[in-house]
Amino acid sequence: MERTTKMNSIVLVTCPIESAEKISKTVLQERLAACVNILRDVRSLFWWEGKIDTAEESLLIIKTRTELVTKLEDSIKRVHPYEVPEIIALPITQGNKKYLDWVNQETASDNH
Repeated sequence: MERTTKMNSIVLVTCPIESAEKISKTVLQERLAACVNILRDVRSLFWWEGKIDTAEESLLIIKTRTELVTKLEDSIKRVHPYEVPEIIALPITQGNKKYLDWVNQETASDNH
């Protein structure tokens, strides 16, 4: 594995199962992500309004350039149904250079 010269990130987002494709297609169409994996049937337990709550959700694993994370977050918030959506970005420090180059290429501004 090689280090990438441009910084890339993985963004994790939980959402209702029925919203997963809409959110994924939105960020892909806006070229804010190169790829989104949808993991269905995630059971989440969390504190909400003073009590422990649960939800059946999907987990989105979004690959993007780090410089696009703020725009990606704004785009997700526009279509996400939750009042406080989980949007967490993690840096990719190493990986398959060809894959990371592809992420950069697919999210390049000249693709818009």
